[in-house]
Amino acid sequence: MSSEVKGGRRAQLEHTGLRPGWTTGACATAATTAAYTALLTGEFPDPVTITLPKGQTPSFVLAAEELGDGHAMAGIVKDAGDDPDVTHGALVRATVRPLPAGAGVVFRAGPGVGTITRPGLPLPVGEAAVNPVPRRMMGDHVAEVAARHGGTGDVEITVSVDHGEEIARSTWNPRLGILGGLSILGTTGIVVPYSCSAWIDSIRRGVDVARAAGRTHVAGCTGSTSEKTVVAEYGLPEDALLDMGDFAGAVLKYIRRHPVDRLTVCGGFAKLSKLAAGHLDLHSARSQVDKGFLAELARRGGADEALAAQVAEANTGLAALQSCIAAGVPLGDLVATTARDEALAVLRGAPVAVDVICIDRAGTVVGRSTVA
Repeated sequence: MSSEVKGGRRAQLEHTGLRPGWTTGACATAATTAAYTALLTGEFPDPVTITLPKGQTPSFVLAAEELGDGHAMAGIVKDAGDDPDVTHGALVRATVRPLPAGAGVVFRAGPGVGTITRPGLPLPVGEAAVNPVPRRMMGDHVAEVAARHGGTGDVEITVSVDHGEEIARSTWNPRLGILGGLSILGTTGIVVPYSCSAWIDSIRRGVDVARAAGRTHVAGCTGSTSEKTVVAEYGLPEDALLDMGDFAGAVLKYIRRHPVDRLTVCGGFAKLSKLAAGHLDLHSARSQVDKGFLAELARRGGADEALAAQVAEANTGLAALQSCIAAGVPLGDLVATTARDEALAVLRGAPVAVDVICIDRAGTVVGRSTVA
């Protein structure tokens, strides 16, 4: 067995010693797969196995099942691993009903799942709060089950979460205009857990590994989508990627003491707007998107008072960004540049060049700074 010390996001997770879990999106996909299989065959697969976006194939034990006239329901208890997730232990259900040929896959919000009531989110107003990646996962698995068992793949999927409306009061959903319950989330299907101390320690180890490997350019990424972006932009190897999560300050302070030639910070526009505003902990429980700050940046970029007011009153950071893009105001670049300047201030003159890339949920670059 090799004793080689490895870097990158996977090594960081292993170093924390924390057990990963499954997202609500993964649970809903497993429940959908089991329910649609039962609808076509009369039997529920238990456990049910699904394929996640990165190729993992976890199996889930059914906690509830019901086969009725024209519908099937399966339920999965969410296991968030060692992450302090408010949805840990929640029962996620999917009820599948057949639709006429050509109808496709339609999503409905059942009890405990929210409905979008304001613009600025990745789904239109009126839609069930089942995010795009979980929708794609469920659709892909419906197609696979249909191909295997002779179905058409045209179904209505109603996702519900027992006590979800009550649980959602502990989330930001009500403030975002997601009413009636939780969102079904997840881009990888896996909940990456952390304790603050363990994750910060893993960041430091990642920097040490990168330096030992002779890397002169490293990237602090807020998640898997931003990691893909910097790999596409710069071709960085795995051991040059730091999974900083919400801990931007931990990356900057450690690199201040252990410099590399260049640091790229990449993450979602809203999250990096917090860094631009001076926050070093980007977690939603400890810092929020300051739309007044974004409005002031928009003014610097040429926004008139009407647009600045629209930004200040936006439902989300994404909505503020979209308003500015439509008006030709480079809010994304302004956030990236201001975040870069904040990073340089934390580095306190350490010999590290910094650039910042802001992305949207799909990984499209919506703002970038120059290197300074």
